[in-house]
Amino acid sequence: MSQRILVSSLVGVVVIGGIAAGGIAVASASGTTEPALKNGSARFTGTGTGAGTGTLTFTADVTDDSGVRSLKVLAWPARSELDPTEAELRSAERATCESTGEGTSRCTYTVRASKEEAAELGTGTWYVSALATAEDGGTAFVPRAATFEVSR
Repeated sequence: MSQRILVSSLVGVVVIGGIAAGGIAVASASGTTEPALKNGSARFTGTGTGAGTGTLTFTADVTDDSGVRSLKVLAWPARSELDPTEAELRSAERATCESTGEGTSRCTYTVRASKEEAAELGTGTWYVSALATAEDGGTAFVPRAATFEVSR
C-alpha cells in the first residue's frame, strides 16, 4: 500500500470520527434545555388615599424537562434604573410554585405592603425581574418578566 493511500485513509478516519463525535456532542447538548418562563403578569392593588395596604401579585408559568426548583422575584421602579442582574436575583425572594404537569409549575409571588409602605412607594411604571431555576440546575433570567403601574 502506498503512503499516499495510507495517509488519505487515516485523514478520512479522523474526519469521520470528528463528525461522529460532534454529532454525539450536539445530540447530548440538545437533550438539555434551559427553563422557560411564560405568561408572566403582575398587578399591584390598594394604593391611593385611604386605601390601606397594597398588594403585589406576580404569576408565571415555568417549564423545564427536569422540573422546576424555584422562581426568584424582584420588583423595582423603572425610574430607579436599577436593572438587576441574574447574580443579584439569586438572593431575591422566592415565589410559591405548584406543579401543574410534568416539568411545568405555576409560580405566584405575593407581597403585601403596610399602609406606610404603600404610601412610600414610587408611583409610575415598575418592573418585575425573575430567575427560574430547574431541578437540574439550569437557569433562565428574565430582566423584565412583567410590568405594572403604581398610582395614587
